[in-house]
Amino acid sequence: MTASCTWCQHLRVMLKDVGRGFFIITHSSLAMLGVGVSVLALTLLIRPGLWDTLQEQGMQWLRNKEVLVSWLPQNTAERAVAVELKDLPKEQAAVAQWLANKYRVAPEPLAALVAEAQVLGKSSKLSPNLILAVAAIESNFHPYVQSHVGAQGLMQVMTNIHEEKYRQYGGRMAAFDPVINMRVGVGVLKEMIRIKGGSLEEGLKFYLGGYDLAEDGGYVAKVTAEKERLDQVAAGQVVPLQ
Repeated sequence: MTASCTWCQHLRVMLKDVGRGFFIITHSSLAMLGVGVSVLALTLLIRPGLWDTLQEQGMQWLRNKEVLVSWLPQNTAERAVAVELKDLPKEQAAVAQWLANKYRVAPEPLAALVAEAQVLGKSSKLSPNLILAVAAIESNFHPYVQSHVGAQGLMQVMTNIHEEKYRQYGGRMAAFDPVINMRVGVGVLKEMIRIKGGSLEEGLKFYLGGYDLAEDGGYVAKVTAEKERLDQVAAGQVVPLQ
């Protein structure tokens, strides 16, 4: 009986020592973590640009490790900037050739944009031909166009307003990459449609001029008409360029 009590006493002492040691270790670790967080917060407060740099470096590391492949848009631009028409499905090749003829641009890079529009159409739940129609009306498929108010690129995205959307693609200069501009433009358009309660027409107006737009100057009608022409081309119909 006495031996048993002595064993129990030793066990209690051992458990007490283990508990004290665990508390000291965890308390010190939490304290160090708190100090680290405080130092990081103070550093970011003093150097606000550091956060942007860390974000870009982190995104680049994730892209290099292919961690983002499952949820970032498919990066067609990294595979090819141009595609042979014969490599597209018949209806997509017809759309690419028709657009190339109408806007006097090379069909191969346009074919890459047509293929990208298909990918973006699935992810955004927007018609691929609507996406192409917006690009057509906005820039005539010239990726280096800039408006007097600062809208840039294929989809005429306001880079200064939506600069953060380009960070995952390397920064604001990606606005002049037609594929990246299309991706960002589609994201902006989808957001505008959501803000306007799901209305495509109101979303297009918002995309054109924001909250202050009173009259769209026929913009929605132009986009809609171009989209309908592309639908007809895809269906195998002969559609005049004008």
